[in-house]
This record gives sequence, C-alpha cells and structure tokens, in this order.
Amino acid sequence: MDALTSRYADPADVAHPLGVIRWGTDAAGPHVRDGAPAIDLHVAGEEGEAVTEVWTTGRPVIAGIRNDVAFGHDGRYAFCAVSVPPAARCTPGVRDGYLRAFEVLAGLGYPYIVRMWNVIGAINEPNADGLETYRDFCRGRAEAFARSPLPEGPLPAGTGVGAHSPGVAFHLLARREPGHLAVENRRQVPAYRYPPRYGPQPPAFARATHLPGGSLLISGTASILGHETVHRGDIAGQCRTTLANLAALTDPRTLRAVKVYVRHAGHREPVRRLLGGTLAGDAAYLTTDLCRRDLLVEVEGVAQVPAPDRICTAVGSRSTAS
Repeated sequence: MDALTSRYADPADVAHPLGVIRWGTDAAGPHVRDGAPAIDLHVAGEEGEAVTEVWTTGRPVIAGIRNDVAFGHDGRYAFCAVSVPPAARCTPGVRDGYLRAFEVLAGLGYPYIVRMWNVIGAINEPNADGLETYRDFCRGRAEAFARSPLPEGPLPAGTGVGAHSPGVAFHLLARREPGHLAVENRRQVPAYRYPPRYGPQPPAFARATHLPGGSLLISGTASILGHETVHRGDIAGQCRTTLANLAALTDPRTLRAVKVYVRHAGHREPVRRLLGGTLAGDAAYLTTDLCRRDLLVEVEGVAQVPAPDRICTAVGSRSTAS
C-alpha cells in the first residue's frame, strides 16, 4: 500500500519526515534540519499565513545534501529541494538546477518524478530580454527535461507560483518504481499543448498524478477553461470555476494539504468565505503572485481516488513538452 502523506505540522511531531517545507515570510535554501531535508519558501504575505508542511511515508529516512540539493529517501519515495539564485535570465539557472536534482535522484535510484512545486521571484515581470520570468522559467525547465538522465515517463503534477524573494526555488517528489499515472482535466487543454502565445516553451506538467495506493496529487488549479483565463477581474467567478475544475478530478471536499494562493491581500478573506465551505478547514491561504497576471486564485491539494480509470486521460511524456 502506498503511504505517502502530507500535513501541516511541527516536524518534531511527525515520525520520519521525508521533506519539510516552510511556506512563510522568509526564504532559506535547501538544508537538513533535525535530520530531515527542508526548504523555506517566501510565499506568505504575512506571518499569520505561514504553515509548515511535512511529507512522510512513516518509513525511516536517509537525508543529506549533494551538489547543493537537499534530499531525503526511504526506499520507496524521495524528496529533493533546490534553490536557483536570481539572474537577468533564469533559463540557464533553472535548467542547471533541475539537472542537478535529476542527477541526484538518478544516483539515489528514484527516477520517477510524481510532483513538483516551483516558486519564482518576479514571476510576472520581464527578464533582461523582455520575456516574462515565468516563461523564461518554463524554457529552462523544458531544456532540463530534454537533457534529463531519468527514464522517459509521464509528466508530473506541478505548481508554479510567485515568491516575495528573488530567484527560483523548487522541490520534487519521486518514486523508486513506476506505476503512477498522469491525469488531465477534461475542462482544460493539457498545459504542454498550450499555443505559442504562452511562451517559447509551454508549461510542462500534468493536472494531477495518481499514485498506486490511491493518492491523487492535484496540481495548482485555477480559473482556466481550455487554455483561456475566464472571469478576469471577478474573484467570485474565478473561485467558482476553480472549484468546478477541481470537481472534474475529485470531490473538492475530500482534499487535504490544501493550499490556496491568492494574488491580492484584499481578496484573502473573500476567498476564504467563498471556498471555506467546500475546502478543508485547515487549508492554507497564501498571498503571492500567480503564473498569469489575470489569475486571482489558485488551489492545490491531495485526495484519495481509488479508481483512476474514471478520471485519467492520455497525456504527454517529458519529450512531448521539451
């Protein structure tokens, strides 16, 4: 039985943390803290929003740092975290950071990536060439996928949001064995098929990953139908569409480890009221920029879905997106 779980907790209260992420008001690069790999991400608008997320399988974990990549692994799953310093163009740093993570995972024997999170400083601002930083980031990640030493496989679920500190940080979850499934959403065009207007390389992620034990790792989900943002400027409309997009994958009321990313601080409490009756009571609400200027809210989480055949569609592999 697959036992990968995530919850908001003090790492000291969790047996065998596989990876620890502080979603807060300060940034700190990958490190090993109290025997667990950890990274601190500056994505909260104020300290009251901050949460500490802990991933575990309940199995003993070996942790360390290799080539500036913090990692933890337990024989079944691995976690790793990387920071990329700020630069005028982030493609080279993102490509090299992802390749370092891939090489560490390959060396440890966990070649199947199932989930990735990316936080990107100045995500909607232009780089030195006038290209939006998120699009610059997507190009770097695609180049890394194209050069990856890992075996070909389905794209992982992913989240890409802004950070209040410069540079890029990301963390990954990977499996030792294959068997996971990539999931798409019937209401949305797969991100890897977005038209060229979204940048020189489309975003490379699946809408969710289904694990053999039934866990569904849902990507950051927003008010997008097809590939278009809908309800621009309308926070209530974007919340409704986001919930409907989540419902196309699973019952949103069953989600745990929920993070709600809100672009504007003034929308945080309205969003809490609009979503709070549906999402888990311990959902984290984080104020930060999103990958499109016209998106106001984004939601991710984890659910149990024992019958993947009801939700999965054919999706591209890494080579499709690179």
